[in-house]
Amino acid sequence: MGDRLPDSPDFAVDQAALLAALGRILPPGRVYGEPEDLRPYECDGLTAYRNLPLAVALPETEAEVQAILQLCHRLQVPVVPRGAATGLSGGAMPHHQGLLLSLAKFKKILKVDPVARTALVQPGVRNLAVSEAAAPYNLYYAPDPSSQIACTIGGNVSENSGGVHCLKYGLTVHNVLQVRGYTMAGEPVTFGSAALDAPGFDLLALLNGSEGMLAVITEVLVKLTPKPQVAKVVLAYFDSVTKAGNAVAEVIAAGIIPAGLEMMDKPATHAVEPYVKAGYDLDAEAVLLCESDGTPEEVEEEIAAMRAVLEKSGATSLRVSANEAERLRFWAGRKAAFPAVGRITPDYLCMDGTIPRKRVAEMLTAIAAMEKKYGLRCANVFHAGDGNLHPLIMYDANQPGELERATAFGAEILELSVALGGSITGEHGVGVEKITQMCAQFTPEELARFEGIKQSFDPAGLLNPGKAIPTPARCREYRQTRGEQA
Repeated sequence: MGDRLPDSPDFAVDQAALLAALGRILPPGRVYGEPEDLRPYECDGLTAYRNLPLAVALPETEAEVQAILQLCHRLQVPVVPRGAATGLSGGAMPHHQGLLLSLAKFKKILKVDPVARTALVQPGVRNLAVSEAAAPYNLYYAPDPSSQIACTIGGNVSENSGGVHCLKYGLTVHNVLQVRGYTMAGEPVTFGSAALDAPGFDLLALLNGSEGMLAVITEVLVKLTPKPQVAKVVLAYFDSVTKAGNAVAEVIAAGIIPAGLEMMDKPATHAVEPYVKAGYDLDAEAVLLCESDGTPEEVEEEIAAMRAVLEKSGATSLRVSANEAERLRFWAGRKAAFPAVGRITPDYLCMDGTIPRKRVAEMLTAIAAMEKKYGLRCANVFHAGDGNLHPLIMYDANQPGELERATAFGAEILELSVALGGSITGEHGVGVEKITQMCAQFTPEELARFEGIKQSFDPAGLLNPGKAIPTPARCREYRQTRGEQA
């Protein structure tokens, strides 16, 4: 599918002039303009929607980033920053009249400080590489998205990424101390501080999850966490998704905060097991993965408490990892859910909403009804501990109408998330995928405030335009189609 940026203003850009000007900043081989060179950059992980940019630039230094931004600001050229493009909401989809600014060459770990427990990294550093660099000091970087082997720190900040251990250790925003970068006009900016607090407004939190719309990130200072002495996972099987969903709420209500609390339904485990061979029980309707970490004594006590809650909640069987290899194998199944589902369907949409934990069972029941309504299969994977759901809606883009049905299916899930007291996103961002559902999440007055923040950083609206914030016209149309007052 082609351009999907109706909320972006039109720009008139001379491609030849842009390429010539970029060629005066970057050497040959780091500026692309031919269609065959642009094609690999046409989308991010949301492959249903694609655009070719006018040009791609790959700077290696901050001076080059600054010069490129100053050029594009002067020529009024839209700029879309891009990391590893593992994002799933179209946040890094190029603008058809703009420049795709790749930070892929910014991949240096500048410093690991084991005393301060920090790492200073460039935005193109892979998430997992930070933990690998910190491992000799018995430290690691806690946020662990399923794509951590490929996703980059700059993208993690832009989307405020989570992961299977974010329940206990927090999202990206809780593990980043300072971010440096440049505004669209090429002005250097620093958010946050290496200290525990920084004067003024908390702009660091604002930048986290800003989806590349406020600044281009060039350097990130992250917190490192001591590795726990021991960690174990409890696999809890249930004969209904309702019991499994209710068990999640019961675990948290009991005052237990597991290191990770994840859920997969039967379609998800049936996709995963042949792919990973994690050892899951395929007869169960749902499985919970509950991890405890800390000292051996703490883990033993918490595992016992979790077992008691899970048994009372109706678990048909429980299994505790016997060693570290088995623990990693259990998690490998959960982390491989997305590629595993990709093996059994031509295409899928990975949705991302958040609901109150006590409404998990209600949501799963509703999704089952939606499968029949739209005639499409759906496998459900949850960051259950914080209510962040990832329904994987399976479809075939080659079959007429299936993409449209899948999109409508996803939209209904997101709107129900709002109705249940939740949010249209937990960690994937809004991008272009959920921009219409922002009209369900926020009032026109709230969206106007968001636009005001955007304009304070980027008055010309050139940095990642057409993403995350819907226009008033889009929201009026949205409300009218639902019979609401415009």
